[in-house]
Amino acid sequence: MGLDDDIAILAAAPVFELFERDALRLLSFAGDRRQLDAGELLFSRGEPSDGGYVVMSGTIAVESRRVGEPPVTVARSGLIGRNALFRPVERPADARAVEPAEVMRLTPSVMSRVLREFPEVAAVVRDGIAGELRDLVQGFSRVGERLKTPAARER
Repeated sequence: MGLDDDIAILAAAPVFELFERDALRLLSFAGDRRQLDAGELLFSRGEPSDGGYVVMSGTIAVESRRVGEPPVTVARSGLIGRNALFRPVERPADARAVEPAEVMRLTPSVMSRVLREFPEVAAVVRDGIAGELRDLVQGFSRVGERLKTPAARER
């Protein structure tokens, strides 16, 4: 895969879709690549994170271990571990290659460097996360209002 292919894959991934080309180029150079065989574990639930992963090829199954919940499959340009891009977190699920796959690991230090060197990218990321948090709070508020009404409690 060439640099242009890498940039196209990153540009289609969540979080990175609005990044400018130079920021994507830096991510491509700074990211660590890992090849996985079918069935190989990328990470296990409970492990400390070491960054987020963009699927460059193949498919990864993310299994939460909740009873009855099917695994989520993540294919090319999919992002696994968005929060782990920005800070260490505990992995909430297992991730395993469904077929031969390649992933690019992007660490918090790489993301910090990109955000420092490209302040307009930092603003895009901040605005996107702020919008998601606003939507979440509004959703909680709607649920809270429904719980306050007597009709909601009687159901």
